[in-house]
Amino acid sequence: MKNLLVIQSGGPTAVINSSLAGVIKGGFDNGEKVGKIFGGLFGIEGVTEEKIVSLEKFREEGMLDLLRQTPSSYLGSCRKKLPKLEEDREFYERIFEVFKKYDIGYFFCIGGNDSMDTVDKMSRYAELVGSDVRVIGIPKTIDNDLALTDHTPGYGSSAKFVANSMRQLKKDTEVYGMPSVIVLEAMGRNAGWLTAAAALANDESTRAADIVCLPEVDFEMDAFLARVERVSREQETVMIAVSEGIHDKNGTYVMEGVSGVPKENDRFGHAALGGVGQLVRNCISNGLGLKVRSIELSTLQRCWASGASLCDVNEAFEAGYAGVGYGCEGMTGVVPGFRRVSDKPYKIEIIPYDVKQIANVEKKIPTEMIAEDGFGVTDKFLKYAMPLIEGEPQLKYKNGQLQFAPKVW
Repeated sequence: MKNLLVIQSGGPTAVINSSLAGVIKGGFDNGEKVGKIFGGLFGIEGVTEEKIVSLEKFREEGMLDLLRQTPSSYLGSCRKKLPKLEEDREFYERIFEVFKKYDIGYFFCIGGNDSMDTVDKMSRYAELVGSDVRVIGIPKTIDNDLALTDHTPGYGSSAKFVANSMRQLKKDTEVYGMPSVIVLEAMGRNAGWLTAAAALANDESTRAADIVCLPEVDFEMDAFLARVERVSREQETVMIAVSEGIHDKNGTYVMEGVSGVPKENDRFGHAALGGVGQLVRNCISNGLGLKVRSIELSTLQRCWASGASLCDVNEAFEAGYAGVGYGCEGMTGVVPGFRRVSDKPYKIEIIPYDVKQIANVEKKIPTEMIAEDGFGVTDKFLKYAMPLIEGEPQLKYKNGQLQFAPKVW
């Protein structure tokens, strides 16, 4: 019997703690193989600093239910690109010293693309030194850009927030009965899955997304303004969704090409984005003379647990639970992913994927899901994404406020 250690990494989501709850419950239910359940605070950096806490309190009734509805990363997070094995062996030696001290036999990292790189390197090191620690990645990202898996936990809830934001903004902006434009900026550096979700706002009763600009399509300002002008002649309100990562034909992010805008990078070396909605707003206002408002959803789109998708909450939990099962079966270096069995009725199965085939691979929206003119999506995308936003979880409130899991440390 060995102990279990779980961490969370990268940007949070509305359901990342549902995956954590799945890992914890999986550990409890596999008591013949799993001993104590530990959490590492603030990602892999917390492990190196031995910030390890017991999660045994979640055996108490109702605690896991609260954790499932708690947004953001309960254990804290970090953004750290692990060094190559041959460049800094001491880093890995330190981590495995901590594993040995706490008798860890199962290590789980809940995260996105860069976090899967962590899982890959950790499992490779374990194999290199002959360690029997099972290293498992649990998928998470609102960007929906992990390879192989049909979709990723976290995406459905964020997509639901984007779609409902568009629908409600449409109602808000049409009250004055005058020509206007709304520009909504959504997250998405190189993959536009989240921005594309704005199109889910359209149905037989409401047209709430007229133009959708994705990073998969080269952005050309003159063509964009011509499209806005044409739509504005046909209807009073124009609703636009733009990805923060839209770029020109040379691959330069629109925000990077603006003089006077500071060029900043995050800890992974990625260009810091944000603010493109305001830039597009100014171009529409100055170029077409239309009244425009820009809305940047920012971190709300990844933490709005009170509007989460029940499908997303449940699948996030199931992925975490399945990951523990893989570890107990002796697997390592794998990720529980989703394979879609059918669309109607919607059904998926969870299967183990080799993390080597996922780490550092970015899944973008396929061409067949993008409208031919580049300013929208096709029915194939709508058919793909609609089931992921469905259902409303039964949430616990007190005094009108959503309740969260209390800290156990």
